[in-house]
Amino acid sequence: MALQDKLLKIDHIAESLDSSERRRLLYLCESPETDTSVACVKEALRSIVTSRDNNGLFLAELVYRLERFDILRKLFKFSRENIERDLKHKQVLSRFRVLMAAISEEMNSDDVNRIKFLLGNTISRENLENVKNFLDVIVELEKRDSVSPERVDFVEKCLRDIDRIDLAKRVASYKMSAEIPGRHSALLPNCRTHQTRQGQPHRIARVNAPLVTSAVQIPERSLELYKFNTNPRGVCLIIDCVGNDGEMLEQTFKDLHFDVILQKWLTADDTLSALKTVIRHRDNYPGDSFVCCIISRGTDDHLLGTDLYGRGLPMDSVRRLFTAEQCPVMTGKPKLFFIQRYSVQDFLPCTRMYNQDEGIETDGYAGLSACNHIPTDADVFWSHCWTDERQLEQGDGHRSVYLKALTDALRKAQTRKSSLLDVQMEVNAAVYEHNGRNPGENYHLDVKHTFRKGLLLN
Repeated sequence: MALQDKLLKIDHIAESLDSSERRRLLYLCESPETDTSVACVKEALRSIVTSRDNNGLFLAELVYRLERFDILRKLFKFSRENIERDLKHKQVLSRFRVLMAAISEEMNSDDVNRIKFLLGNTISRENLENVKNFLDVIVELEKRDSVSPERVDFVEKCLRDIDRIDLAKRVASYKMSAEIPGRHSALLPNCRTHQTRQGQPHRIARVNAPLVTSAVQIPERSLELYKFNTNPRGVCLIIDCVGNDGEMLEQTFKDLHFDVILQKWLTADDTLSALKTVIRHRDNYPGDSFVCCIISRGTDDHLLGTDLYGRGLPMDSVRRLFTAEQCPVMTGKPKLFFIQRYSVQDFLPCTRMYNQDEGIETDGYAGLSACNHIPTDADVFWSHCWTDERQLEQGDGHRSVYLKALTDALRKAQTRKSSLLDVQMEVNAAVYEHNGRNPGENYHLDVKHTFRKGLLLN
């Protein structure tokens, strides 16, 4: 790749990214630059590219880690599969920085605020006020030599302290994979030196290790797999309170060999009743998994169904109904939730809306927390997308970009050995690409999971 061609690619990359993406890019390429303007990012990339031998793969991996597959295809003629195959043999970017950037993308503002509270005695108040995301936290800790690619115990502890056990486990996995090479680094080729604050060099080995390829991806193929081969594979409950995409989901999950229950135009109370019915008849639903899809208007933490007023259904209750305590038959089995919410801005809840003990109890059920949307119980995959209710004003022809991307990715998974996280990654890319083309019609994603094993769809 000629230098002039690479410089043109750099210009296109910098101009195509938003400010948060440029911030992550600078962190990934270990640039000390703090200015995220297009001009400064171009200059930083030019400086790095002109000093590297493997700069073509370096640029491609940067774009890949940002999940800008549109740029990857346009500039490098790479598919996601192409770059993943190449990176299995030679990863250019720092594994530590890739992991920290991926974790940052998976943390919401509440997570970051809790981290900031924990670090009140470690980082000055002035510096904490400038912290906007997890990457800012890591940069501050690196400045204080509290965290480095070789020392991540502090990061793991902080994540455990805010109950992000899923992320803490990923740090622990990184730490374990780095320990053995670290003890024998003198025997390994391709090592670079890193100056610590005290000026003493440490050798850091570049090794082939599991890739962190998205905010939710873990190296599934190296893990034990969930059983997922019964016929039917389980029950799929689809609740469509909007009326546009239920049938599309129904056919998709039937093709995946699920027993599908589709219910349309339900109120919040009816939605709860439908969920309870599945619980009551759980012994009648054989299979290795459970899927719940809900399409509904709603607020940040409640689903409204077709209601124009009322208490709504706390979103967290949907997941908690299927915990091991409430639904023992699903213990150890993957439980998948796909939620498309259309945000209602001027909804005025009645006073009963926040009485959480009303209307949501099951046998032995002891209350819910509407403020915690993180799937803290094991074996849960939670994919929640929301967009403005005004999207529905397009009329009967409206289709959710998120659900269309989901069904497309699931259909592809039937013809190839894809993991659920691969499917979600394709959805992320499609939604992100849509948002870039339609800035006034953005979709937002919150994807979390507490999987202990991999889940392959085929």
